[in-house]
Amino acid sequence: MKELVIDLEAEKTEIIKRYRALLRACKPTMQKGDKREIRKAFDMALESHKDMRRKSGEPYIYHPIAVAQICAEEIGLGTTSIVCALLHDTVEDTHMTLEDIEREFGKKVASIIDGLTKIAGVFDHTSSIQAENFRKMLLTLADDVRVILIKLADRLHNMRTMEHMPRDKQLKISSETIYLYAPLAHRLGLYAIKSELEDLAMKYTETATYKFIAQKLAERKTERSKYIKEFIDPIKTALTEQGLVADVVGRPKSIHSIWNKMRSKGVPFEEVYDLFAIRVILDSTPEVEKADCWKAYSVITDLYLPNPDRLKDWISSPKSNGYESLHTTVMGPKGRWVEIQIRTQRMNEIAEKGFAAHWKYKESSNESGLDQWIQKVRETLNSTESNALDFLDDFKMNLFSDEVFAFTPKGSLIKLPNGATALDFAFEIHTDVGSRCIGAKVNHKLVPLSYKIQNGDQVEILTSAKQNPKEDWLNIVITAKAKSKIKSQLKEEKRKVAEDGKEVLERKMKSLKIPFNHDMLHKIANHYRIQSIQDLYYQVAVGKFDQNNLKEYLESERTPENKPVEKIEPQSLENYVKSIKKKVDDTLVIGDDLTKIDYKLAPCCNPIPGDDVFGFVTVSDGIKIHRTNCPNAVKLMSKFGYRIVKARWTNQQEIAFLAGIRIRGIDDVGVINNITKVISSDFKVNIRSITVDSNDGVFEGSIMVYVNDTDHLNNLIKQLSEAKGVLSVYRFDHMQS
Repeated sequence: MKELVIDLEAEKTEIIKRYRALLRACKPTMQKGDKREIRKAFDMALESHKDMRRKSGEPYIYHPIAVAQICAEEIGLGTTSIVCALLHDTVEDTHMTLEDIEREFGKKVASIIDGLTKIAGVFDHTSSIQAENFRKMLLTLADDVRVILIKLADRLHNMRTMEHMPRDKQLKISSETIYLYAPLAHRLGLYAIKSELEDLAMKYTETATYKFIAQKLAERKTERSKYIKEFIDPIKTALTEQGLVADVVGRPKSIHSIWNKMRSKGVPFEEVYDLFAIRVILDSTPEVEKADCWKAYSVITDLYLPNPDRLKDWISSPKSNGYESLHTTVMGPKGRWVEIQIRTQRMNEIAEKGFAAHWKYKESSNESGLDQWIQKVRETLNSTESNALDFLDDFKMNLFSDEVFAFTPKGSLIKLPNGATALDFAFEIHTDVGSRCIGAKVNHKLVPLSYKIQNGDQVEILTSAKQNPKEDWLNIVITAKAKSKIKSQLKEEKRKVAEDGKEVLERKMKSLKIPFNHDMLHKIANHYRIQSIQDLYYQVAVGKFDQNNLKEYLESERTPENKPVEKIEPQSLENYVKSIKKKVDDTLVIGDDLTKIDYKLAPCCNPIPGDDVFGFVTVSDGIKIHRTNCPNAVKLMSKFGYRIVKARWTNQQEIAFLAGIRIRGIDDVGVINNITKVISSDFKVNIRSITVDSNDGVFEGSIMVYVNDTDHLNNLIKQLSEAKGVLSVYRFDHMQS
């Protein structure tokens, strides 16, 4: 193997060059003394990481400099953040301690770096280290949002430079990115970063599709540029005539958003027309900016006919993350729909740089939706609920959801995620109102607690002093705030009941001469598989555990062959894999040593040979094989990375696997006959089921067929798409449809 030759002098020159580029990016926010602080942080990071290299072989210091550059240039953060970005990995990866950082840079920098440092130590086997790290970051967010912004910059640079990582790491990190970090960037208003994170994650999880769309976009670039110029020239002229100063630009949509459209509408790339959006950025003062935006809207819709269903007014009611813009879709030349975003320079800066820009303009506005959202995060974190994965799911649910706007009887506006219920509304007003809620009136009509709030509803909450939260309320609410408050109150209720049970159990144990101490209680709980001593007290209080159980326990203790309960160590993945090995020859190999083992195919995505797949170790069902683009893959990889096993297909005999095909075409005589002929005659494929719906001269069909592998399936799809009358053919996951 060729030895890597390192030119240290060239590297030193490159490090200085990158450092100078960073200083240039910091210039707009620099004040007196800032350059000295940045230099001190740079020197400290350079010294700490001097013997470290990245997977690519580059000096490690390139990474902190790049993260600091993203913070300065793309997010617009100031000196404190730049210092923290330069030092963000020192505590985790080097001999440096938080005390060293606090001594040199003060408490604020130390507390931000603490939030950025991953939790050390061992966690509960069933929990997720990523979830714990994320929770810790958010705890620091309660005091300082810069923790999250630097973490997003760190993740963005890691995603940009991930080509040197092993494939399984690429999948895990990409899934975590799409599951958590992209929604978080969206929520903080960092739309450019959110789009790039989604695209980069897709590059690794959906490689073939990503390359296909990127290639198609590149092929049509010249044609697209010409169309954009033809479209925007009349707009520029008309705006100038009306005395409006504006930049009008066209920007391509992200690959991920194009892919989303192809999936949601079930159309091929050629049928996605809005591959770009036009942005009109007005040079306008805050006093007249709303009026100017609507004036620009009027000018544009005089030129091009708008689609009335596609007008989105985020100017009158900004999004929670501070985003303001007017969106409309108009019919452009050649019969194409074109999306237009109208906003001022101030609104555009907030849309591009999110929280950092919002903070800059904060003095001119009241408390924004973003401040209120961060307040909600604080409330959620302050709850006593401790399960990190539950917390993560609840938090994730509130990151990406669209909003509905409802009103209290006095006319106060309440913003809730789409799908929120009357009970969520009650908890949004106040925890006590939620806890005592017995019903609601929406627009003066009585509705159940599970009623889903609609835009513009006026909601009055009915309460009773005798009401307490119920377990089934957790199935009704969707907001993180309501869930955490209900869980917290149920826990408190359980604790009070358990206190009564403790006294009863103590009396019973004394009457049977069983010592009442922690070790004995732990043994009894283990014997009956009760999760904790508090749960044991609770079961006594509600009558599920009585004196007979104690007598039975005493009997079992006296039996000589009875062995004390030993603490069972969690099996390592390797041992688990070995324990379920199978002697017969299989068609799938799993793990680094490519051992053939027992597995099942996941019904959610129905993988077939040739698909890019991974194994997931389930608790009770062996190893399940999923496609890497399975709808559940992102969640599994981001939350349970430690239970993922590499998997690939071997060359196997011809075994039939079930796959789903969706077909759309012109409803004509004999078209179904043409399709079934291709499937059964030309390809010798067995059809398990076929369903066809026809409407207004167009048919849509779903066919379940048995194929040998992806090549077999792709050839079949190609042949079907050439059949007379067929418009589109694609594979689908039959469990989703």
